[in-house]
Amino acid sequence: MLPFELVEYRDRVKRTLESMGQLGIETLLVTNPANMCWLTGYDGWSFYVHQMVIVSAALDEPLWVGRLMDANAARVTTYLKPESIYGYPDKYVQSTERHPMNYVSDLLKEKGLAGGSVGVEMETYYFTAACFTTLLTDLTDAKLKDATGLVNWQKIIKSPQEIIYERQAAEIVDAMMTAGINAIEPGVRQCDAVAEIYRVMASGTPEFGGEYSSFAPMLPTGEGTSTPHLTWTDAPFKTGEATIIETSGVRKRYNCPMARTVHLGKPPQKLADTEKVVVEGLNNAIEAAKPGVTAEEVEAVWSKTIAAHGIEKESRIGYSTGLNYPPDWGEATLSLRPGDTTVLQENMVIHIIPGIWMDDWGIEISDCILVTPNGGEAFCKYPRKLVVKD
Repeated sequence: MLPFELVEYRDRVKRTLESMGQLGIETLLVTNPANMCWLTGYDGWSFYVHQMVIVSAALDEPLWVGRLMDANAARVTTYLKPESIYGYPDKYVQSTERHPMNYVSDLLKEKGLAGGSVGVEMETYYFTAACFTTLLTDLTDAKLKDATGLVNWQKIIKSPQEIIYERQAAEIVDAMMTAGINAIEPGVRQCDAVAEIYRVMASGTPEFGGEYSSFAPMLPTGEGTSTPHLTWTDAPFKTGEATIIETSGVRKRYNCPMARTVHLGKPPQKLADTEKVVVEGLNNAIEAAKPGVTAEEVEAVWSKTIAAHGIEKESRIGYSTGLNYPPDWGEATLSLRPGDTTVLQENMVIHIIPGIWMDDWGIEISDCILVTPNGGEAFCKYPRKLVVKD
């Protein structure tokens, strides 16, 4: 069963075609799996091989192209007709003699789409240099044009059903955070705490199950809290050390991230003091996230708050999020940082994560919010504070 009504998928394709027309793109090759899913419903762990959705006004509906053994996954998870699903033979997989883009080029020629302006997602994890050079060699009558972000920006305002999935993902991540923090005790191995997080990530709630996250749970501990993107080891937790948990609940591929920091024993004064500043700044930024406000204006509210306490932060404090696949749950559109003049609109979903990382310690307290006329509405219920376990 599709996660959305067919009319919603068709509207997404219509909006994408309109954007293509504005940019002078006649055919679009969509290789980002999140964008493929958003347009067609395709959902499979097959993004380690080349695959795509082809969008063109000359087609009755998009075409799915991928490895032949994954073609049935397209039949199971999408609304596409069987004749719109194309699987390339295994001789194209990890071959030094041919490339899946050779197959794609032949298909485009067969469909009369091998000329004109062809858009490709240049800045995506799944479109390689070999993809580009192969298409460039094969499509001699086409002009390849960078279409990075074209579909991403169509996804930034969430539909009512998408918001429902975000709320369900929030219930899951609340439970995940509770399980993870409950498991953090002196002598307990980091890996065992993460096992609890994964257990809840998959089992979800009694009403609905969970799914794998687009990001492995982050678990920097002790001196590791000075940097955000460390995972876990089998070392035991120690009294006197902090641990950051950053993870996400997922429902129908929609991520709802959250970060909290836990300290075993009485926290050092610098950590306790910084917690107050981070929470104040986060609260102010969430309140400021209203329609009509720019992304950089939200960041400025945060910066003004922490500057009054003598703290500076160089990196962005947030980004749009939602439907995604590994290795990231960010949508690669707006960022809450100076210079981003994107105007916030109602029903955008943003992960606000104003982490502070010093030379040998750090703190993260974040929330995923929905932009509403009254400011940001946090999806999660877990208390916004430093968790101290005596």
